[in-house]
Amino acid sequence: MNFIQQLSKAEQLNDSMLCVGLDPEPGKFPGAWKGDAGRIYDFCAAIVDATKDLVSAFKPQIAYFAAHRAEDQLERLMAHIKRVAPSVPVILDAKRGDIGSTAEQYAKEAFERYQADAVTVSPFMGFDSIEPYLRYPDKGVILLCRTSNAGGNDWQMQRLAEVPGQPRLFEHLAHLAQTQWNKNGQLGLVVGATYPEEIARVRELAPSLPLLIPGVGAQGGDAAATVKAGWRAGGPIIVNSSRAVLYAGNSLEDFAGAARRAAQATRQQLQAARG
Repeated sequence: MNFIQQLSKAEQLNDSMLCVGLDPEPGKFPGAWKGDAGRIYDFCAAIVDATKDLVSAFKPQIAYFAAHRAEDQLERLMAHIKRVAPSVPVILDAKRGDIGSTAEQYAKEAFERYQADAVTVSPFMGFDSIEPYLRYPDKGVILLCRTSNAGGNDWQMQRLAEVPGQPRLFEHLAHLAQTQWNKNGQLGLVVGATYPEEIARVRELAPSLPLLIPGVGAQGGDAAATVKAGWRAGGPIIVNSSRAVLYAGNSLEDFAGAARRAAQATRQQLQAARG
């Protein structure tokens, strides 16, 4: 089963478009765990256990583990997710971007070491920086397209004078991802929830690609506007919420329960918007 099929199965099984982002910050951990980087696995595994029937995907952000020398805990966490939620795909949020043999190593890291089902990649260096990931035919490769940060305007909104129609950079990327770059049906796109008009434009240009949409919750993205702009039958969306779920509670006894309640509320908002 490839990533797209696994994503579709999880969406149907859990009736969900919600992705829970796993961005562990020990300084925000509850109770006696606060500040203890040795508890990263325990914290994230508890979140997974509490939300695994509510999500279409999990998305660990590799920097939050690597900064604390917790890559071994990330490996344990990936194995845990595979064990307790085998139908839920895991997207490794790494945003790698390099060419040749270096990209081959990043692909090996994501898909062999961590056993991710998909990985986020920066396409700035062109197709040859993406191709090594596509050698894993059952894996997904999700390209940064229209990101939610304000600085995304510096490049993504610029027009390409030498391309017919002078599309903006993010529009041209969406077109390439839908067409000639998507040789084996493995590509998806990252589009921030803070720009619903751009979500709609990307969906127009890439009608069938899965869209990973961060920014709902703590970053201020609107769930209903996100679904209206991006969801289509045959065009799935993966709506990510991280901090609003992870840190919904600060009690060691109930942080996982609070996370579950926050995930349930977001999932219901997304369902209602879909109709």
